[in-house]
Amino acid sequence: MNQASDATANPAALVARCCRWLETEEPPPALGALAERSGLSPWQLHRLFKQATGLTPKAYAKAHRAHALRAALQPGQSDSVTDAAYSSGYAASSSFYRDAGAMLGMAPGDYRRGGMRQTIRFAVAECTLGSILVASTERGVCCVLLGDDAEALVQDLQQRFPLAELVGGDAGFEHTVAQVVALVEQPRRGLALPLDVQGTVFQQRVWQALCAIPAGQTLSYSELALRLGMPTGARAVASAVAANPIAVAVPCHRVVRNDGSISGYRWGVERKRALLLREARQAQEAAGRETGRESGRAPLRQAGKA
Repeated sequence: MNQASDATANPAALVARCCRWLETEEPPPALGALAERSGLSPWQLHRLFKQATGLTPKAYAKAHRAHALRAALQPGQSDSVTDAAYSSGYAASSSFYRDAGAMLGMAPGDYRRGGMRQTIRFAVAECTLGSILVASTERGVCCVLLGDDAEALVQDLQQRFPLAELVGGDAGFEHTVAQVVALVEQPRRGLALPLDVQGTVFQQRVWQALCAIPAGQTLSYSELALRLGMPTGARAVASAVAANPIAVAVPCHRVVRNDGSISGYRWGVERKRALLLREARQAQEAAGRETGRESGRAPLRQAGKA
């Protein structure tokens, strides 16, 4: 049996070998090199790899590097940022500093100190779903939390960023909070604010897919996994959905069970139900207005006729 037929007969073993190569080699091998080793075309390998992992080989290598870097930057795991860079697989400091900010959401030295020196502005307000906490870094909104107890929301934020400098929002920040509250009340309007979504490459890919679900519509976990090219990855997708830290703006509430029933929601099943009912009602109202406009338009006359 040649390499290509062996690969298609046992794709899981092939993908596992490719993962080991991507994890252990510096720099990680490119798609073409992986395909040549595997006896497949780049297109075939790309498709098999993405079906198995939900990521392209390049994204997998980046996600593994980010995971290794976060682990190396934990207290007591490295003597310095440079030591963490080399132990996580980087051969050159230039490539490390080029990637680190996007991977970590902050400077690597700040991450190693648990977010120290990172300033996060926040405020708590009220909306029809209860208390809402909005928090932002200099990059954008990093947390939107919902609950019944404002103090508990602040404690949740503190646990997420234990060494960051948490600063109460000023009068200017009230505009940011107002836009988020308006999104909760009128989801179809969208949110014209930048987001600082901090997560793994895979989590960010799932969260981007959530943002593509229109207000008034839902997907099941299996349907979302299919959209991501992961027909057997519903469980991994569900874990990423559950880890979303930005309520409503990253609409994880639009994912339901395969039978359409409403499943668990970090901020409460009743809030999820209320959001979905609100979005469905607003979508119907918008469709009704559009139908009314269409019926009220005069028919167009043909050119040259009175």
